[in-house]
Amino acid sequence: MSQWVSIWRAAQLAGVPRAVLQQRVRSGDLEETDGMVSTAALLALYPQLQLEAAGLAERVARIRDESFGRRVRERLLPSQEVLAQRLFQQSQELADVQRHLQRYHALVVALRDAIRQKQLEVGGDDPRLAFLERELAAGLARALATEPADPLHVMDDFLKVVSAQVTLRPSGHQFTVEGRDSLLQAGLRAGLNLNYGCGNGTCGMCKVRVTAGEVARCAPSDYPLSEAEKAQGYVLACAHTAASSELTLETLEAAGPRDIPEQQIQVSVRAVRALAPDTLLLHLQTPRSHRLRFLAGQSVTLALAEGAGAQARYPVASCPCDDRNLHFFVRRDAEDPLSVRLFANAMRPGDALALWGPYGEFTLADAARPLVFVACDDAFAPVKSLIEHALSLDAAPSLTLFWLATRGDGHFLANQCRAWSEALDAFEYSLFTDTDARAGATQLALAMRADLFQLDCAFYVAGPGAFVSTVVLRLAEAGVPAAQIHQEIFP
Repeated sequence: MSQWVSIWRAAQLAGVPRAVLQQRVRSGDLEETDGMVSTAALLALYPQLQLEAAGLAERVARIRDESFGRRVRERLLPSQEVLAQRLFQQSQELADVQRHLQRYHALVVALRDAIRQKQLEVGGDDPRLAFLERELAAGLARALATEPADPLHVMDDFLKVVSAQVTLRPSGHQFTVEGRDSLLQAGLRAGLNLNYGCGNGTCGMCKVRVTAGEVARCAPSDYPLSEAEKAQGYVLACAHTAASSELTLETLEAAGPRDIPEQQIQVSVRAVRALAPDTLLLHLQTPRSHRLRFLAGQSVTLALAEGAGAQARYPVASCPCDDRNLHFFVRRDAEDPLSVRLFANAMRPGDALALWGPYGEFTLADAARPLVFVACDDAFAPVKSLIEHALSLDAAPSLTLFWLATRGDGHFLANQCRAWSEALDAFEYSLFTDTDARAGATQLALAMRADLFQLDCAFYVAGPGAFVSTVVLRLAEAGVPAAQIHQEIFP
């Protein structure tokens, strides 16, 4: 018997990105009703799921294996308390179903006996009563017949134990809580712009209201909720996780850069690594008690501790889903004191820097369109952040990158692009080289026009002024609406 599951859960069952299923819905290959799809239609679209479900017992057996199971329990499975709560909830649901089935069975049997009694009273010659009795007996036999279990039902029940689906109101956004993540951690990993501050239970800014489902505490917190807030179902998202397989929360989300407050944080150097002869990766870490809340594509100001004048603006090159570990690309620049210090090996892990921000509005505005990212040299930093954020959201039908290098090591993360392309069917990239930014932009725009201009895409362009203005002009000449072009100029 088919059942209905959400698009999010269907993507988990099929093992494909949610955007892929949404694309199949738009193309008419998969029928959707109010955000739900039937398991029968899903099996028809992905018949190999029958084989995958057959191996579910083997996968569960692997989890029981001591060495493999230890890693799974530590990284992928919820705590024993949360697992017990989810299993208890499923047991309650099963008991409710069994109770209803028993009542329906008793009702049908009583109805059959009443028909037989009526037949006896009328002498057994009423064809209408005889027809009803036959139909009732045949229907009861069909209902009691043993049928093979739907493999997707089994897989869905298993997923409900090891992961939980959370729906946010009023936005309708959904995400999955896996392993021992808190609600806040899981929401950030999914690319959502949740409201929060410290992330460790002190400030209370991550308060959410539970309107359906159950939660369990997964971390200590110092922020005191009032009795009225507790009675209304408020909890701290950073200190609780989903205890039921489905959960509905009421909370506000950041709609854009204006909803993100400016912050000042003392950060420390975690690592410095060479990506190319003239490009370094700077890995900074925030304190546990003061993480950086930012949107993908935004920038911050970094300053050396010894002088207010020794500072520079850098775009964040990492995803907001990891708000403690911040990555930056630093190119060799004799005019930048931080760059000079880094290339002279004068900074070590543990050294302090001051950080202000975030700044800028070069952020993801519409993740539901096909996304096209265009970058020049180390302006790939905000583009990388946007790509990782889009991958977390899992909503764009496709992602395409065009990257121009005007310097010898301009494509310093080409291996990362190759890895994305090999791992993700929806990601494609093209690398271009030209010593002149304007000429390279023209070459790049011609390639874009040949491949993409027939699509209703959103374009994100980052680089020096000559590069950005040339690409934007070519897009406008091709008829791309200005609202679909987002740009950021870097020196």
